[in-house]
Formats: sequence, structure tokens, C-alpha cells
Amino acid sequence: MADGAGFGSSLTPAKPFGLRNKIMASRKFQSWAARFPLTRRFVRQEGDALFDLMAGFCHSQILMALAELQIPEALLGGPVAVADIASQTNIPPERLQVLLQGGASIGVLKLRKGGVALTRRGAAFATVPGLSAMVRHHRAFYRDLEDPVAFFRGETTTELAEIWPYVFGDTSNIDSKTASAYSDLMAQSQALVAEDTLRMVDVSGIDTLMDVGGGTGAFLVAVGQVNPDVKLRLFDLPSVAPDAASRFAQAGLSDRTDTHLGSFREDTLPEGADAISLIRVLFDHSDDTVRALLGKVYDALPEGGRLIVSEPMSGGATPNKATDGYFALYTMAMRTGRTRSAAEIVKLVTEAGFGQVTSPKPLRAYVTSVVMAVKPTSTLSV
Repeated sequence: MADGAGFGSSLTPAKPFGLRNKIMASRKFQSWAARFPLTRRFVRQEGDALFDLMAGFCHSQILMALAELQIPEALLGGPVAVADIASQTNIPPERLQVLLQGGASIGVLKLRKGGVALTRRGAAFATVPGLSAMVRHHRAFYRDLEDPVAFFRGETTTELAEIWPYVFGDTSNIDSKTASAYSDLMAQSQALVAEDTLRMVDVSGIDTLMDVGGGTGAFLVAVGQVNPDVKLRLFDLPSVAPDAASRFAQAGLSDRTDTHLGSFREDTLPEGADAISLIRVLFDHSDDTVRALLGKVYDALPEGGRLIVSEPMSGGATPNKATDGYFALYTMAMRTGRTRSAAEIVKLVTEAGFGQVTSPKPLRAYVTSVVMAVKPTSTLSV
């Protein structure tokens, strides 16, 4: 366990309360506010919110248990008797009842006499691509956060980083099972990312789009389905990209796709594409790696070529719970990347030489945000 020293034991004492905080901290005021008709509703709301913060780790474990047992998927066809679930999951009925009550308390399940059914939220959890798989993937992440103080001090060796060695540039030790697991997880979650990206990005007018680090081609398939004229090119590691061929074939896109194998850390990017996309790539890597990659993207594009960056981004000056309270910790556990704000990515893109940099307001920050840029056209002085 990390040293528990905190503000009260090792740092300079805090300044006296501001007037508002002093009033709010008064038990006399809290007791009055809880009774006064105009304030008691807000007091109750704040109390509920504080308890949710405190109990959130239990809620996540309830969700993990439901996902591991595949209970939401089993309920997609309609209500199921609790006795049948107990039999199938090998959980004692009295303990299962606690789990189901918990699932109902977080809005995933609804209980009926002798049975259980899905709520709308539960149905979405069971059917949104990649969501249940991502929750099950959290086992290692939970262990990484077991001692949060040590985690934030940088004193832990995190499992997430060891699961995906590619983030360190080690492509020789990625076995086929690991590559397949990673690719499947990313491909499942890519559906929502592609959907939101293509709502913010106009891909009409692109002749050839190269998706760098595109895995099994999920984003390229989404682009090909909305733009019947664009040619599609995938660039990724030899252990990952070959699985894209079957995805392209199933989508009927084989005749306008090609795959280039390589590592953007070690290899130059092939030329010939007038647009390059980086979908959930930058936040896996350090600033130095990102700068080098953006430089290669710039060199590979023709004048007027377009860059598309899409990934969850920090709220920056306005912290966002989904990105600053989840993705920032996830990328920290990966130990090589970080969740950047749109402003930080804009700065990196501009430093690489790109112009006309834009960042539309994200539709769903927890899914993805977008930064777009254009390689300037040379101007010759007469």
C-alpha cells in the first residue's frame, strides 16, 4: 500500500475556508437546509450524488458480474425466471437476488414477480457494439487501480501496458492470440466511433483514404459504405492487418481496398492517398511518437491532402467525466500515451505544418472527438 500521507500530514495547511465553503461546512446550516422547503430538494440531490461517488466502485462490479455472466444478453428475448438464471449461472438464489437487485438499482434490470427483464438501458448495454466486451476487459484495469495513490504516483507496474506491447513499439512479441483479441475489441468499439466521426467529417471528394493503425479495417468499411467512390487503404502491423481482408470481402469492398503492412514507428508511410485518418491512435502514444507520426503523415500527403484525427479527448479547461474521469486514467495505465485535449492536438498538428485546423463540437464526448487539418498548398512568389 502506498504511503497514505496527504494534505493534513505533509503539506502546508490549507488557507481558511472561503465564506461560502465555511457556511456549507457548518452542520447547523446543513441541518437547516435539509429541512427548509426551498433547499431540501437540492440537499437531497447533493447527498445522492455524493453517495454515488462513494459507491461507484460497487456499481461497476455489479455491471462486471452481469457482463461476465452474460445476463443482459440472455434477457434480450424477454423476461427470465430468477430460478432459471440461478441454475444457469450456478449462483445461490439468495446471492443472485442481491446481484439482480443491484442491477435494477443501476438501471440495467427491472424485477418482476419471480423473474427479471431488461430496461432500455440494459438492452442498449447488451447490444451496443463492444460495450459489454470492454467492461469484461476491465479486469486488468481494476487491478491497476487497486491502489490509486500508488497509481497516480507512478509506483505501479500496470497490467494494461503488458497486455498490449505494441504501445511500446515491440511488434515482435505480439502473438496471434493477443493481436486477435485486441483487434476484435477495437473493431467492436469502432462502430460508434465511425458513426460519430462520419457525422462530423465530410468524406465526399476524397479519392483515396489511408487509415493508419486501422486494425482490421472497421473504420474503412464504414467510410466505404457512405462514400461509394473512395478508394480505401489500410496501414498497420503485419500481426493485425491481414484479418482485414475478410472484413473487406464481407462488406463487398475488396475491389477498392489495399493493405500495406508496416509500423509507423519504424517505416515511412506510403504515398498516394489524399486523406489520412488516425482513429484512436494518438492517445496510445507519447508526444514524441505523436510528433514523429504527424511528420510522416505530413510527408505522405500531397498538397491539399486532409488529416482526420478521431479519438476521445480531454475536456481541457472544462473537465469531462467520460474523458477526464475514464480515458485519461486508461491511457495512463497504458504507460505510453495520454488523453489530450482538442487544443493540445490542434497544437501538435499545427507544429507538424498543417493548416486549416478545425475541431467541431463532439456529438458524444465519451465516444470520440475530431480534429481535421489540411496540408497547405505551396505559394510561389513571382
